[in-house]
Amino acid sequence: MPVDYTPYFAFLTSLAVGLLIGLERERHKEAKAGVRTFSLIAMLGTMCAMLDSQMGTTWLVVGGLLASTGGIIAAYQAAGKSAPDAGATTVMAAALTFCLGAALWHGNREIVIAVAIVTTVLLHYKSQLEGFSARLTPTDIGSLLQFAVLSLVILPVVPNEGFGPYGALNPYHLWMMVVLISAVSLAGYVAWRLLGGRGPVLLLGALGGLVSSTATTLVYSRGARGKPALEGTAATVILLANIVVLIRLSVLAVAVSPRILPTMLPVMAAGLVAALPIAWLTWYRHADSEAIENPELTNPTDLPVALGFGAAYAVVLMAAAWLNDLAGVRGVYAVALVSGLTDVDAISLSSFRLFGEAQVTAAGAVMAIVVALCSNIVVKATIVFVAGGASLGRRCLGGFVAMAAALVSAGFLLS
Repeated sequence: MPVDYTPYFAFLTSLAVGLLIGLERERHKEAKAGVRTFSLIAMLGTMCAMLDSQMGTTWLVVGGLLASTGGIIAAYQAAGKSAPDAGATTVMAAALTFCLGAALWHGNREIVIAVAIVTTVLLHYKSQLEGFSARLTPTDIGSLLQFAVLSLVILPVVPNEGFGPYGALNPYHLWMMVVLISAVSLAGYVAWRLLGGRGPVLLLGALGGLVSSTATTLVYSRGARGKPALEGTAATVILLANIVVLIRLSVLAVAVSPRILPTMLPVMAAGLVAALPIAWLTWYRHADSEAIENPELTNPTDLPVALGFGAAYAVVLMAAAWLNDLAGVRGVYAVALVSGLTDVDAISLSSFRLFGEAQVTAAGAVMAIVVALCSNIVVKATIVFVAGGASLGRRCLGGFVAMAAALVSAGFLLS
């Protein structure tokens, strides 16, 4: 009879999980459990789950969990009050490791491995996470809590059905897009805050572009106005912030409409290939320019911002559906031209939805996004000339024109 190696793989994976978490704990000399202890705890969890499943009971898993955490608590108690670490984190890590070992016996290998990696990351970056928490303002914390409530509490109970003309207004879909945009922007904001607002100005500028390319363009244009020594740095940051928009839209496509990627990615890549060398040359020629003060970014998950985007997205979605019915894809292009004057996210998400509902082709949806991007580029160039002056505007114009030309050319080739 063939040998079933599944139990052996469960124990081997359990050992690996224990080693991974235990290696991180071993680095902290004040911790009362390290590599060996965590490896044993993980395998104990698997063993208890195996025996309980064979006997039809649950008391071994419960007893094993109590024994694992109790042993570590006792070790901390024996160390006395002089121990520099109270041990709460290590105790909770041990309890989680035991549960991961037990879950492995029941076939949850993929999720156990993912949780083990996340756990190790959280344990390893203790000081960075504490520093990040200390840098958060009360406003930041309030906005993050709002984001958590709106995405995890309210979103599941929002009606999931279409309303209005063409059934275009689906509250669940609308709010899901609000949550998605907020999450993408929040990623850039969190990275910026983790750096503490300090670090390479180009990196911070690019992260600012992930949060809001328009705000970054305006802030750096104002900062360099009348200051020739700052124009090289400001121009590079502005170009990078707008290049990041292409990456941002590609990420949204992955999340919302992956089937459009074969058509969309070559167009976005063309824009990147055209603009990145110009941004690099701009920086290379002015690498010794004076540093420019980094802007203070606002939290993108703030409730008024989220509601504002939701309202704008609803209007663009209705307009795109109506004009697509009235004039075909040319109507969508008209909406993209107007919508791109303020924001490209709303029309991009609308284009993804129209493509998903087979109302426009992939080429038509991507071309609508290109129209919105070009419209937005014109607005950004105007902002630079008005807020930063003609000299800074000329430095950025080449990159803007190259990006727009590449996007349009690639869009027409694929249409």
